[in-house]
Amino acid sequence: MTAVTPEELRGRVEAFLAEHPVATTEPSAFLHARYQAGLAWVAFPEGHGGLGASRALQPLVSDLFEAAGAPDNNPRRNGIGLGMAAPTILAYGTPEQKARFLEPLWCGEEIWCQLFSEPGAGSDLAGLATRAVLDGDEWVVNGQKVWTSGAHNADFAILVARTDPDVPKHRGLTYFLCDMHDPGVEVRPLRQITGEAEFNEVFLTDVRIPDAHRLGAVGQGWEVANATLNNERVAIGGAAMPREGGMLGVVAESWRTHPENHTPELRDRLLRLWVESEVARLTGARLRQKLAVGQPGPEGSAMKLTFAKVNQQLTGLDLELRGEEGLRYEDGDGWAMVRPEHVDFGGRDAVYRYLRAKGNSIEGGTSEILRNIVAERVLGLPGEHRVDKDVSWKEIPR
Repeated sequence: MTAVTPEELRGRVEAFLAEHPVATTEPSAFLHARYQAGLAWVAFPEGHGGLGASRALQPLVSDLFEAAGAPDNNPRRNGIGLGMAAPTILAYGTPEQKARFLEPLWCGEEIWCQLFSEPGAGSDLAGLATRAVLDGDEWVVNGQKVWTSGAHNADFAILVARTDPDVPKHRGLTYFLCDMHDPGVEVRPLRQITGEAEFNEVFLTDVRIPDAHRLGAVGQGWEVANATLNNERVAIGGAAMPREGGMLGVVAESWRTHPENHTPELRDRLLRLWVESEVARLTGARLRQKLAVGQPGPEGSAMKLTFAKVNQQLTGLDLELRGEEGLRYEDGDGWAMVRPEHVDFGGRDAVYRYLRAKGNSIEGGTSEILRNIVAERVLGLPGEHRVDKDVSWKEIPR
C-alpha cells in the first residue's frame, strides 16, 4: 500500500480538475483521464485506475469529484461490474485481462452482469450444471442461468461453469468472462411482482469462450466465485450511510408527516427498527475500516442479511404509516412490463419499495445461506452434515 495522505490526494484531484475542466472536457475523455491518473479506484494498483492507496481514502476522492460536478460512470447501471467483477478481475486476472477489462468497465463503457444462479441448483451454487468443455483454445458452454440482474443491458458477464463432473462439486468449477453479445447467448425477461423485469434468465447454447477469458486456473472456480460473493455482499449491505439515511429516513419522514396514523404499536416498531438500523450502520462503518486494511470476508454476509431483514420491515412499516395513501401504486407504466436500466431499491412510491424489497432476502445470496455462513465462518459453529461433500458431482442424485 502506498503512503498517500489525504492532503496529497486532495492536491492530486485539484490539479486534475485544473487540467481537465469539467465544463469543457467531454465526459468519456474525462473518465478515461481520471482512470489513467489513478483517481478511479485509489486502492487499486497504479496503472489500473488507482494509486495503491488506502481504501479509506476513496470517499474523499469521490466527494471531491462530485462537488466539482464531474461526470460519473453510471454506477447504478453497472453495480455488478464495479462492485463484483472489477475486484475479482484485479485479484485473479492476468495482466492482459486487467488491461483489457478494467478501464472500460470503470468508465461505464461496458456493463456487466453475473451468471451464477441456476434453476436446478437453487441456493447450492456448487451444484450448478452449466457445462464448459475445452475445444482447442476455446471453451464450449451449454446451460441455463436465472435471476440475472441487468442481463438485458450487459456487455459481459462473470460466469461459473462446470468443467469436471468427475470430482466433488466444489472442485470441478471454473470461472469465465463471457461476452453477452456472442452467438448462443439468449436473454429472456423474468417479470417481477413490481411489474418490471430487471431480472432475466439466460440460455447458453454452444457459446464459445476463449481460454484467454478464463479467470483463475481450471478448477479454481469455487474460490474465485467466493471472492466475488464476498464483494457482492459488502456492496449490497455495507454501503456508507448517514445517520437516519436510506429507507429509515423515508420511514421517519412518513412518521413525522402522518401524525393521524400514530399508534403506540407503530411507534414501538419504528424505534426498534431505528435502533437496528443504527447498529447496522455502525457495524458497516467498522467493516469498511477492516476493508481498508484487508479483503472482504464473511462479515459482509452478516451485513447483507441485516440489510434484507431491516429493509423489508421498514418498507412494510412505511405502508402502514401512510394509511390509504400508502396503498396507491403510482406506476406511470400501468403495470406494463418494463426492462429498467438499473436496480432501484429506494426510489418511486411506497408500494413499489415494499414489493421490490421482497427480493432483498433472495438476491446476493439467500438469507438462509447467509445464516449458515455467519454461523460457520464467523461464529465458528459446527457445519451441517453434507453427504455429497466427497462424492463426484455426476454421482449426486438429482
